[in-house]
Amino acid sequence: QPFYNRAHDHLLALDICKGVRPEINEPEAPRCYIDLMKKCWDLNPNNRPNILEINESIVSFHKSYGRDFYIIENEEIEMQFKKAEEYRKANLSFIKNYQIATHPQAIYTSRLLNSFTEDLSEYDDNSQCLDQAI
Repeated sequence: QPFYNRAHDHLLALDICKGVRPEINEPEAPRCYIDLMKKCWDLNPNNRPNILEINESIVSFHKSYGRDFYIIENEEIEMQFKKAEEYRKANLSFIKNYQIATHPQAIYTSRLLNSFTEDLSEYDDNSQCLDQAI
């Protein structure tokens, strides 16, 4: 879970505005997913993919690994999925038994962030990052 070890508060929101991103366990996900995720995280909103580009990527992923419905579109993507699935299966018992201590203020349910974002400029001398579209 992203940022499992810290409070989900205004300080985390500020850090995210400054470019802090969650860790990625690379073997657990196909490289194409990781690349798309990182593009979506770009600090400059103009560099992020739009919904059509995201949809195109996901359709391409599905066509490359969707076996039953499509002719394989991209063998490299297919191999990435297979390697990630092999890693997941090989580490399944470890993952099930591994208990991560989650910070008591790490909240993983949907909620409005207004209470975090309204006053962020009070906490940061360099509030330029707050002008970025999130």
